[in-house]
Amino acid sequence: MDSRVSELFGGCCRAAAPGGGGGALRGRGGLGGGCKAKKKGGRGRGGKANNPPYLPPEAEDGNIEYKLKLVNPSQYRFEHLVTQMKWRLQEGRGEAVYQIGVEDNGLLVGLSEEEMRASLKTLRRMAEKVGADITVLREREVDYDSDIPRKITEVLVRKVPDNQQFLDLRVAVLGNVDSGKSTLLGVLTQGELDNGRGRARLNLFRHLHEIQSGRTSSISFEILGFNSKGEVVNYSDSRTAEEICESSSKMITFIDLAGHHKYLKTTIFGLTSYCPDFAMLVVSANTGIAGTTREHLGLAMALKVPFFIVISKVDLCSKSTVERTVKQLERILKQPGCNKLPLLVNSDDDAVTAAQQFAQSPNITPIFTLSSVSGENLDLLKVFLNILPPLTNSKEQEELMQQLTEFQVDEIYTVPEVGTVVGGTLSSGICREGENLVVGPTDDGKFLQLKVCSIQRNRSACRVLRAGQAATLALGSFDRSLLRKGMVMVSPEMNPTICSVFEAEIVLLFHATTFRKGFQVTVHVGNVRQTAIVEKIHGKDKLRTGEKAVVRFRFIKHPEYLKIGAKLLFREGVTKGIGHVTDLQGITTKENSLEETLGTGGLSF
Repeated sequence: MDSRVSELFGGCCRAAAPGGGGGALRGRGGLGGGCKAKKKGGRGRGGKANNPPYLPPEAEDGNIEYKLKLVNPSQYRFEHLVTQMKWRLQEGRGEAVYQIGVEDNGLLVGLSEEEMRASLKTLRRMAEKVGADITVLREREVDYDSDIPRKITEVLVRKVPDNQQFLDLRVAVLGNVDSGKSTLLGVLTQGELDNGRGRARLNLFRHLHEIQSGRTSSISFEILGFNSKGEVVNYSDSRTAEEICESSSKMITFIDLAGHHKYLKTTIFGLTSYCPDFAMLVVSANTGIAGTTREHLGLAMALKVPFFIVISKVDLCSKSTVERTVKQLERILKQPGCNKLPLLVNSDDDAVTAAQQFAQSPNITPIFTLSSVSGENLDLLKVFLNILPPLTNSKEQEELMQQLTEFQVDEIYTVPEVGTVVGGTLSSGICREGENLVVGPTDDGKFLQLKVCSIQRNRSACRVLRAGQAATLALGSFDRSLLRKGMVMVSPEMNPTICSVFEAEIVLLFHATTFRKGFQVTVHVGNVRQTAIVEKIHGKDKLRTGEKAVVRFRFIKHPEYLKIGAKLLFREGVTKGIGHVTDLQGITTKENSLEETLGTGGLSF
């Protein structure tokens, strides 16, 4: 795919080739498996379906459980069911989906109304036992091999959070300038519709010039919560951020990025540094795919961030204009550079199907059409966000937490009466209040000792930070001038790899002429952003658009902390490329306070 992402970037985009066969995949309303769930065989003359409808067989791992019926279980059986529910909730990090009326092999049998009522009663008892709530997502009738109406019910089980352990998903918001990104976030998080002149976005802006121009130039964060029953928790009813965190069992953190081309480096930094789980691409219905839309789509594809699309401002356009924008998006999504399957969401049922299929298949791309002024279809997006499952399971989370502490420094502040504060994401390990860490590398490649005085997550105090979570850490009187974006705070036992020279396997997405030795580019690797010079192109003298090579880069200012395998994105003007780090030439340095060797020392690469 990497070699073809270039088709999506500004300078090298070709006209979108028509996608194969028909329009977008419409939500079929199938349970769990979407299309498969509602697949009915042709009927014989007797009126019965010839082929039974199936879901994929139940997986041992994951948070989806099939149950044929749960009618009056014995005490022993009930305890076993509760243990099973705990496992599914753990796998889904606090969320599980139960399909009632489905056999383990995926056969949709269905239950009578009385059996379904009894099964849901048992499920509710099980949920109470583990401290969770249940929400019926949808019901379906199946008419296979039965004259009595039989139903299948899909139920969301969500655990009430303990010790602030709500499920947190990060969604980066992309799209061209004036597409309505900040306004949509304002409507979702404030709970009030826009007045058509941008009132909803005013609370999101951080600078006076943003308010005056109406254009985002910095990265801001907004939160939207859902309680254990799936109800929206936001700033309406005069709630504070702390109250939203306390009331929510699931939190969506929106990362509002800039749409204007002159702030592209800020947008790339937001995508690479803040490690979003998903991206939401906002497209204005009246302008369609314009400006930086293709470029932002290409960035999400290059960084392998799953994305869904929101077509905004449908209240300004006729139905035919909206349909034209949808078809335009379908064509781009289906072309070889993307190879995605569009899923147009028109109902609650479609939203549930979209959320489940989106997480299971990287090729599915849900498309929403909505208005921030009239509120049209806004609830469908909320249903989708409520059900959207995390990409990592509990096992992967546990493995990350077993590793040594590593915190990426993305933002640096000075707060009165608190001191120096850093914001960022904990990549691995666990960070606690009062813990001693080392931060670096400094300009001369050293790491300095510091102490974490306090932690805040989503604007509320937190004692323990776990891998994958974003937070701000107060460092007390630590000198702010010694810190910069791109540094890492790590456990003193870690042996971080410090390098000025590294090699990466790259694909040149676009370059006007030829890419040669001596060319300078801005390199983005995670939270690292620095200018580097091309020292050598292995096996070639020069590169042209679309070509691959292993290239040696040298940072021109100071050494950085990198890891082999890390995704890399570089740019300079219209020149763009992606790749991954393959080799590091480590620096050996003597750290003042720790008196230990950092970097790879005598290791040869």
